Amino acid sequence: MFGAAPSGYRGVAAPVAGLERSELGNRAALTRSRTSRVDLFSPSHRCSRRWTLRKMHSFKRRVQPFVSRDLYSLTNSVETKQRAVLSGGDMAALRWEVLLFLAAVLLVSCGAAPSDILYRVPEEQPPNTLIGSLAADQGLPDTGHLYKLEVGSPYLRVDGKTGDIYTTEIPIDRETLRDCRNLFDGDKCFLEFEVSITDMVKGMGSGPRLIEGRIEVLDINDNTPQFSSPILTLSIPENTHIGALFSIPMATDRDSGTNGVAEYSLSTGLDADQLFSLQVAVDTEEKLPQLVVMGNLDREKKDSYDLNIRVVDGGRPARASSALLRVTVTDQNDNAPKFERSHYEAELPENSPLGHSVLQVRANDADTGTNGEIDYSLHQASETVQRLLRIDRSTGIIYVKGLVDREEENFLKFFVVAKDRGPNSKNSKVLVTINVRDVNDNAPAIEIRGIGLVTHQDGVANISEDMPIGTPVALVQVSDRDEGENAVVTCVVAGDVPFQLRPASESANDRKRKYFLQTTTLLDYERVKDYRIEIVAVDSGNPALSSTNSLKVQVTDMNDNTPSFSPTMLEVDFAEGNQPGDKVLDIVATDADSGTNAELAYSIIERSASRLFEIDTNTGEVRVKNLLDREETERYEFRVAAADKGLPSKTGTATVVINVLDRNDNDPKFMLSGYSFSVIENMPPLNPVGVVTVTDADKGENARVRLFVEPDNGKFVIQNGTGTILSSISFDREKESTYTFRLKAVDAGDPPRSSYVGVTINVLDENDNAPYVTKPANSSYTYLTPVTAPDTRVEVVEAEDIDYGPNAELVYTITGGNPYGLFHISPTSGEITLAQEFTGKHNGLHRLVVRVSDKGKPPRHTTALVHVFVNDTKANVSLIEALVGHSLYTPLDRDIAGDPNNALAQRSNILYGSLAGIAGVILVIVAVVVIRHRLQKDTKSGYQAGKKESKDLYAPKQGPKNGKGKKSKKGKAPKPAKPLEEDEEASLQKGLKFNLINDNVNDSPRIHLPLNYPPGSPDLGRHYRSNSPLPSIQLQPQSPSASKKHQAVQDLPATNTFVGTGDNNSTGSDQYSDYSYKANPPKYSNKQVGPYANTAMYNRDIYWTNRVW
Repeated sequence: MFGAAPSGYRGVAAPVAGLERSELGNRAALTRSRTSRVDLFSPSHRCSRRWTLRKMHSFKRRVQPFVSRDLYSLTNSVETKQRAVLSGGDMAALRWEVLLFLAAVLLVSCGAAPSDILYRVPEEQPPNTLIGSLAADQGLPDTGHLYKLEVGSPYLRVDGKTGDIYTTEIPIDRETLRDCRNLFDGDKCFLEFEVSITDMVKGMGSGPRLIEGRIEVLDINDNTPQFSSPILTLSIPENTHIGALFSIPMATDRDSGTNGVAEYSLSTGLDADQLFSLQVAVDTEEKLPQLVVMGNLDREKKDSYDLNIRVVDGGRPARASSALLRVTVTDQNDNAPKFERSHYEAELPENSPLGHSVLQVRANDADTGTNGEIDYSLHQASETVQRLLRIDRSTGIIYVKGLVDREEENFLKFFVVAKDRGPNSKNSKVLVTINVRDVNDNAPAIEIRGIGLVTHQDGVANISEDMPIGTPVALVQVSDRDEGENAVVTCVVAGDVPFQLRPASESANDRKRKYFLQTTTLLDYERVKDYRIEIVAVDSGNPALSSTNSLKVQVTDMNDNTPSFSPTMLEVDFAEGNQPGDKVLDIVATDADSGTNAELAYSIIERSASRLFEIDTNTGEVRVKNLLDREETERYEFRVAAADKGLPSKTGTATVVINVLDRNDNDPKFMLSGYSFSVIENMPPLNPVGVVTVTDADKGENARVRLFVEPDNGKFVIQNGTGTILSSISFDREKESTYTFRLKAVDAGDPPRSSYVGVTINVLDENDNAPYVTKPANSSYTYLTPVTAPDTRVEVVEAEDIDYGPNAELVYTITGGNPYGLFHISPTSGEITLAQEFTGKHNGLHRLVVRVSDKGKPPRHTTALVHVFVNDTKANVSLIEALVGHSLYTPLDRDIAGDPNNALAQRSNILYGSLAGIAGVILVIVAVVVIRHRLQKDTKSGYQAGKKESKDLYAPKQGPKNGKGKKSKKGKAPKPAKPLEEDEEASLQKGLKFNLINDNVNDSPRIHLPLNYPPGSPDLGRHYRSNSPLPSIQLQPQSPSASKKHQAVQDLPATNTFVGTGDNNSTGSDQYSDYSYKANPPKYSNKQVGPYANTAMYNRDIYWTNRVW
C-alpha cells in the first residue's frame, strides 16, 4: 500500500531486503538499502511535543489493524503519559515507554511487511524512462522468459523479454497519486507494481512467477508555493508595542521536503518602511511568517498599509509567488484566543450520519466583551475536508457534513483558527487530525485477470488441453477495502471442478491477497470442453460479507492426436504401360482431434517418388504422373504423410507399395550386338563352341526365350536354356577358317517378340606343318676367295611354313659345319655372312648345316645344307663338285670345314674314297632292294595311325619305265637312312645315304631329307578333307612315307648337276658321275602352301577358354 514509514520506525527495523532506485535524470540509479540502527532519541531526531504526538498518531493509524487490543491500549497509555511527562519535564519515563511501544510495533510490523523490490524515481519523468531492470538488477533470467506487468498501469510498462520497467505517456505526479495526497512532511510516496515471469522454454505448464515491488516516487520542484489568497489582511491595534509579532497566513506548497516553502520576504513602501519588518519562525519543520511592528501606529494618521509578501521554495530552480498583505490599524485588542490543547484528534466511524458530532475544539480569550468572543473556522483544509466536515463558528463543534468513506479517506488533517471579535482581532490555530474508523461495509472484491501467456477476454480464459497439472489459468486478487478483521478474507473455489487456488506471493497483507487459479488434473478437450469456475470470498467481519466472481475456462483442442492410417501398409498392383494421370489408389487417414486439428493434408515424403506419383492434398487420391516401366522398376515403395493443420502440426505416415505388372513390351536382347568365338581346328563334333546370353526384360512367360540357328545347315546347333552353341562338324582351318550364321531369339509372349544376332566362328591354327626350304639347293655351293672380307654376304637360306601366326614364324640357326665360327646366320632373315677372315687352313669346302624351326608349341623344323668353297681359284670345277657330292654322303654330325694342310692328302684320299664309295653304293643298292620289297607290302595295307615307323628314308623318285636315264650300277634300291626324331635332335644322324636312281634323262640323283614324327602320332588324314582349302601333298607311290599326309619333302632344284659357270652359286653340272641329283618338284607353290607346310603335329587336348571349346 501507499504510505509512510516514520524515521524512527525505519531506524529500528530489521534489515530491509530489496533494492532501492534513485535518479535525478532520465534514468534512475539503483542503490541497495543498508541496515542501520538509529537511536530514537539522538540529537538527529527532534523530539518536540508536536512531532512526537503526530508520529504516535501515525503509528496507531498504521498498526492498529495488526496489533492486539492490549497493545492498542498500551499505545493510548503511552500517549497520555507522554503528555504528562512533557508537561512535567520528566523525559526518562517517556523514553522507556515509547521505546517499548516502538519495539512491540516493530515485532508486529516486521512479520507483516514483505521483502519487496524497491526502486526510486523522480516524478514527472518523460515517457520511456528506464526505472529498473528486473533481469539485470535482480539476477532474473533475461532470455527465454516472458515478463508481463500485472499491476502498475497506466503509469508503468514492462519489456516482455528483459523485464525493464519504463514510464509511459501518463506521467507519475506525486501530488496527484491517491495515497500520497495526505502525507506528512518526510513521508515517502510509493507506487506498487507486480510483474509475472513465465518460462517460455518450459511453457505455461511450469507456472508463472509473480514479482512484487514498489517504486518510491521522489518529489521534484514542480509546484509553486501559493498563499491562500492573493490579498492577505492583517489587523494590528494602534498603540501596539514596538517588537510585537503578528502571524501572517502561511503559504502552501504541494511539494515536500526541500522543494517546499523555504523562505519569506517582505517589501514595503516608503510610508511603512520604518513601521514593519518580517520574521520567520520555525515550528515542527514549518516556517511561520510573522510581521514585526517596528514603529508606533496611529490609526488617526493612517489606518491601513499595503505591503508585498513573497514566498520562495527550496527547489532548484526555485519557485516563488507573492501576495498583497494589507495591514489595517484597529483599536487595541490585547489578548489572542488560546486553545485548550495544542493538538486535537478524534476517531470518526465511516458512514457516520450527516450532522454527527466528531469533536469540539475550545479556545479561551482573556479579553472581555467582544474582544473575548471567539469565532472558529477551518484553516488550510483540503477540499476533501471541506466536503466532509464543517465547524460551528460559535461552539467549535465539528460535524459530519458529507458521506464519510474510510476507503476513500482514512485520515483527515486540518487546522482550526480561533479569532476574537474585537476591532483589532487576534487569532490562533490548532492542528486537528481525525482517523476514520473502519466499518465492515465492503464485501470482498474478487479480481480475476490473466497471468503470463493466459489472456482473458469477456470473462473467458482459454487453456489448451495439454497443459500439465498445476498450470495457472488466472491470477485472482482478493481484496477488502475494510480494515482489520473486516479485511481478513477467505477465498475458495466452489463446485467440483479441477481447479484450485494457490497463493501467488508470500506477502502477509490480509487486505490484498493474490492467488493462482491452477489446474489440479489433466484436462481433456474430448471429455470436457469448458468449465464455469466460481470463486467465493468471505471476510471476517460481523456480520460477514461475501462476494463471488466467476470465470469461464474454455479448454482448447490441443493437437494431441496424430493422424493414423489403417492399415499402415497399402499394397496395390498396377500394370505398366499406363497413361499419365491414371489413378493408382485412394489413401484415407483419420484424426481423433477436431476442427483444424483434424483437417488433414496428404503428401508424399520421398522426393524421388514425387517425380513419379502425385497425391491429392485433400482427398488422398494417388495418381501416376509418368509412364511406368516394369523393366526399369518393378516395385515402388514410398511413404505418404497425413499432416493435420494444428499448431504444432502432427503427422502420421503409411507405406505404399505399388507392384508393377508386366506386359510383353520388350524384345529378347542378346548380351552383345555380335558374337565371335574361336575354336581349335580338329576339334571333334558336338563339342561346345561358345555360349550366348540372351535376356528379356519382361517377366514370366513374356521372358521365356527360345533360340534358333539361321540358316540351319546342320553344322551348328544351340541348346535352349544354356545358350551353348555346339558344332556338328570337325574343324579344319586349312579347309575353312571362318563360319558365320545368325541366332534368332523368340519369347513366349502374346504376340511373341523376337530379335537376331550374328555369330562368327574363327578356327584357330595348330602347328601341324613343318617349315620347308626353298633356297638354296643342298647340292649347290658358293665360292669365296681366301681374302674375302668379314661381314661379306655368303648365302641366304629361304624357307616357308604353311601354318599361321607364331606357327609360321621361322628361326634360322647353324647347327653344324662351323667349328671355327667363320660364318654367322641371321636368326630371322636366314642371311649367312662371313664372321672372320680366312686363314690358310680354311681353304677348301665348308658344309654348313642350317636348322630352320618355327615357333609353334611344340616347334617343328627342317634342315638345309649350305656349301661354301674357299680357294684362290675354282678352275677345277670337277673337284669342287666331287667334294660337294662327297659331303652329301657325309654324316651331318661330322664337320666339313676345309683343311689347307691336307690338300694333297685329300687328293689321294679322293681315289680311295671313290673306291670305297662304289663299294658302299653296291651295299646300299642291295639294302634298298630288300627294304623296298618290304615297304611295298606296307603300302598296300595303307598307313596305320599310331604305328611307329622305324626309319625315314630318302626315297628317290622312281625313274621312268622306258629307262632313258642311266641305271644303278647294282640295280638295287639304296638302303634308307635313319630318321631324325624330335627327341634325337641333339645327336644328328651319323650318316646320310642317298638312293641314286635314274630319274630322268639327266639322271640327276634326288635327295629327300626326312621329317621326324613322334611315335603314335594321330591320323591326320581326316584333318585335311577333300574340301580343304589347301591342296593335298602328293607323294610318290614308291615313297615309304607316301601314306603320310604331312611327310615333308626337301625340294631341290630340278637339275642338280655341277656346272662351272664361274658364279659363286653354282647350279651344278651333270658331268660329275653317272648319277645326278634331282629334287622332287614341289607339290605346292609358296602361295598355295602358305603357313601350313611341314608343320609338326602334336597331341592336343580339348580345353575351355573364355567359354569356347
